Amino acid sequence: MSPAAANGLGPRSGAESQGGVPGAQMPTPNIPNLRDIGGYPTTDGRHVRLGLVYRSTALARADDADLDVLAGLGLRTIFDLRTAAERSASPDRSPQGVREIDLDVLADEPEAAAAHIPELTSDPAKASEVLASTDIPAIFDNIYRGLVTLPSAVDSYRRLFLALAEEGTLPALYHCTTGKDRTGWATAALLTLLGVAEDVVVEDYLRSNDYLMAGLQPMLDAFAAGGGDAELLKPVIGVKAEYLRSALEIMHGRYGTVEGYFADGLSVDASAQQRLRELFLH
Repeated sequence: MSPAAANGLGPRSGAESQGGVPGAQMPTPNIPNLRDIGGYPTTDGRHVRLGLVYRSTALARADDADLDVLAGLGLRTIFDLRTAAERSASPDRSPQGVREIDLDVLADEPEAAAAHIPELTSDPAKASEVLASTDIPAIFDNIYRGLVTLPSAVDSYRRLFLALAEEGTLPALYHCTTGKDRTGWATAALLTLLGVAEDVVVEDYLRSNDYLMAGLQPMLDAFAAGGGDAELLKPVIGVKAEYLRSALEIMHGRYGTVEGYFADGLSVDASAQQRLRELFLH
């Protein structure tokens, strides 16, 4: 019997409702980009288990129907990767009985753009002026490098991955505000460690564009109605492959391999890495 089965961690109804399609979005209109990270094949012929870990945007706008979907996933733990200010401004709504753990990835860089996306909509005209003169790719290149190097990011991701390897944590969900940057790196790092090919990891990462542009259309419409240029906002709420590759590049440059990143960067040793593989692969 596998470790996952021994802990009663078979696929849950949420994963099954998606037909086991890797990267499929779940039917939660107020939680766009909610999806199971499992289902992907690895380079050694195994697959990442469905029904164990989910990713999403913040849960602040979840309604009762959304909470019913979350409850159906059998979640035991929710990890919130947002800053304290983000959490205070938009507290999560989560199913009863779920343990909530706050991991402030950007605590050491609270002014990072990823932590201030909601504020851009408060004054669309002014935000558009700023965005028009801003090198957005350069900003996100810096953010993604920080996801690997910032002490607060190192601490948060170490705690996340060690917790995912502990008994009693799964099924779990982790999220930030838009579920694409801090959440995107958590997913990319874990899938890479599990042996999913890099091109597949990047493809999964880019799915956020499809899900967020549809789910956040009301935000774009309101931005335009407030005198802003919605086209300038899209690169901020979307993702590009080069953003993720910036993080992968610095990871490989500093640590050589993803195993080196987990061991030497995050202090997630070989035994904990093996535990993650045993739990997540079949």
